[in-house]
Amino acid sequence: MKLGRIGLLLSAGVLAISAGPPKSVDLIIRGGTIYTGSGAPFVGDVAIDGDRIVLVRRHVSIPAKRTIDAKGMIVAPGFIDPHTHMSDDLLSEDPAKRLIPMFLLQGVTTAFIGNDGGGAIDVGAVLGSADTKPVGINYATFTGFGTIREAVIGAAKRAPTAPELAQMKAMVATALCEGAIGLSTGLFYAPQSFSKTDEVVALAAEAGKRGGYYDSHIRDESSYTVGLLAAIDEEIAIARQANVAAHVSHIKALGVDVQGKAGAVIARIDAARAAGINITASQYPWSASGTSMVASLVPLWAQDGGRPALLARFDDPALADRLRADMTENMRKRGGAKTLLIVEGAHKDKTLADVAAATHTDPIAAAIAVIRVGDPGVVSFNQSEADIAAFMRAPWVMTDSDASPGHPRVYGSFARKYAKYVVADHVLTLRQMIERSSSLTADWFALTGRGHVKAGAFADVVVFDPKTYAARATYQKPTEYAAGVRTVVVNGVIAVDGGKLTGRAAGRALPHTPTAGTCP
Repeated sequence: MKLGRIGLLLSAGVLAISAGPPKSVDLIIRGGTIYTGSGAPFVGDVAIDGDRIVLVRRHVSIPAKRTIDAKGMIVAPGFIDPHTHMSDDLLSEDPAKRLIPMFLLQGVTTAFIGNDGGGAIDVGAVLGSADTKPVGINYATFTGFGTIREAVIGAAKRAPTAPELAQMKAMVATALCEGAIGLSTGLFYAPQSFSKTDEVVALAAEAGKRGGYYDSHIRDESSYTVGLLAAIDEEIAIARQANVAAHVSHIKALGVDVQGKAGAVIARIDAARAAGINITASQYPWSASGTSMVASLVPLWAQDGGRPALLARFDDPALADRLRADMTENMRKRGGAKTLLIVEGAHKDKTLADVAAATHTDPIAAAIAVIRVGDPGVVSFNQSEADIAAFMRAPWVMTDSDASPGHPRVYGSFARKYAKYVVADHVLTLRQMIERSSSLTADWFALTGRGHVKAGAFADVVVFDPKTYAARATYQKPTEYAAGVRTVVVNGVIAVDGGKLTGRAAGRALPHTPTAGTCP
């Protein structure tokens, strides 16, 4: 980090800038329309030296080693994605994967991993990986309830014993002390779904007392078990009882039974916020979700004990009628066999209806046959545009991607939000879209120095063309890079130059600092 030339001082975690402008800088982004993350846009210049922004003015007249002409472009804070499944790429042995090019070419400079309860237990190793395996973007990580519960209890449908609960609490505490940003859960997924609320509260409280966050794929986004509204109520109750800031990941009303209920969900969260509960949400801008065939169709009782137990139930004639009836009902909730697009394996790019027709059987028999071989990812078309727009307008809803293989949201979420919901549909203004994709996320999750274009902030910046910025990924071709990003700067290093990747890996792991006095 180059501090001397620009007089930056770090004292007790507070950034100070010495009096007077620097005599020269490394980079000036000149003449773009600047959205700072907190103020009205204006045409001006951004000066960067080392890994920091040092000046943001209508005109910067000092010399620079490099000047980028941004006339007609939008200059914004690098986007921050609070819900991804990019752990494998960020921790990969392959340097090209670790660049995370699909994010950089949308202007995403920071991502969270470990969501849905899948976060690692050994958080120190995850965060330390960037020291020896350079990454293209910054990342923070959750520790995961699912990972911890499976390590202690396994796949069984039961409550923990007192010693097991104590062990899980200790694991959460250790992960927070190693730098986890909080605890994530995926209460919809077995075996996390076998937990009761009080178990989750006990673990979430360990994150809360250390200044961490509780992030959840809630227990039901549809009508599978407790129902959408009851699941939101549970999230609010966990936040209250555990005294923890809570976040609803990829908020949605999923399936035919709950479409149109976005207003009721928003009202519940607004009421909780008015009562002092610190709760927010994030959302991906797509009408189709992404999950697995088992999670979409197989009832939770059949998943008790994991995959071996599930396959044994498939072979039990006494359970056949019950299993078929419950899978048929779950398929109805999703909108039918035509709404389930398989995105990996032997039936890639075929709907469940296509597979049934090709095998001359019915959709449930076809699904069981597919699951016997594996549990492929599926894209499930299950949301209404009216609900998507309603959630998007809520001022506490951030942008996420829920990036997972086979879905275009990996390559296009932020670009699609701009092109469809700002330009085409006018759901948000450009300023709203930018701030909910950067500063709102950074400020709520306490990513100090990120999410803003201002003097003293880390130099994470995106420059994009407002005429061409758009997703090119589709459900049929989900791995097409977004268009329109001209420049991306990560920690002061140019990662995208003239619309092309430079190959420079300047990202950093972002450990969360636990509350003082709460760790050994």
